[in-house]
Amino acid sequence: MQEKLKELPKEFQPSIPKGADRKWRYMWRVGPRPSETRFQELNAEPVVPEGFPEWKDTMDSWGYKMISAIEAVAEMAAIGFGLPKDAFTSLMKQGPHLLAPTGSDLRRYGQEGTVFAGYHYDLNFLTIHGRSRFPGLNIWLRNGQKVEVKVPVGCLLIHAGKQIEWLTAGDCIAGMHEVVVTNRTVDAIKLAKEQHRLLWRVSSTLFAHIASDAVLKPLGRFAESSLASKYPAIYAGEFVEQELAVINLKGNRGEL
Repeated sequence: MQEKLKELPKEFQPSIPKGADRKWRYMWRVGPRPSETRFQELNAEPVVPEGFPEWKDTMDSWGYKMISAIEAVAEMAAIGFGLPKDAFTSLMKQGPHLLAPTGSDLRRYGQEGTVFAGYHYDLNFLTIHGRSRFPGLNIWLRNGQKVEVKVPVGCLLIHAGKQIEWLTAGDCIAGMHEVVVTNRTVDAIKLAKEQHRLLWRVSSTLFAHIASDAVLKPLGRFAESSLASKYPAIYAGEFVEQELAVINLKGNRGEL
């Protein structure tokens, strides 16, 4: 991946992190889990932090709304790809979906160029975000162009992860992205200070997954693609374990 980014034009290259990402994140597992699974650790029960009696209801309420949005988009995508309407959603049932509220303290880490999430792709199926309180998310288009994301008020952002790339034999590729303090972030910090608002960049991210015991492989017409051999059949849970093993070996990556 580092070789790939070096090939990008200078103006489209990502920021390179120095040390760990400057963010805090809590992973909350949303939705039912299978009673029997080959991947017990990936499907463990969620942990409720002490001192927040409303935690489970609040997290589940928002988490299920996010999953519903993902399912609607997944059905539309399946129809657009010429697949059965439930081609993706049937594989998502009892998946290890994770709601991951993420915060960064801009009072401490508000200097331009600070990296909150280094250049990376997501290993799951689809990722959905609520609009963050502060700008800073950059994405890369398929042609390698870097674009700063601006999410309108009242909208959600969805981008592709590695699992949908697998199911479509690379027709839909996992999107590269990063979160960095930009000049727009600095301007937003100044405005927040003037308005006496909290200087925390908070985003609500949900990672929607294919069920751990479902098989990832190119679906329908994608099985006939010339690139299908790059995406051999594999249990989704095994795929996730392989990705996590690389992260643990190489060090921290931006997001899961």
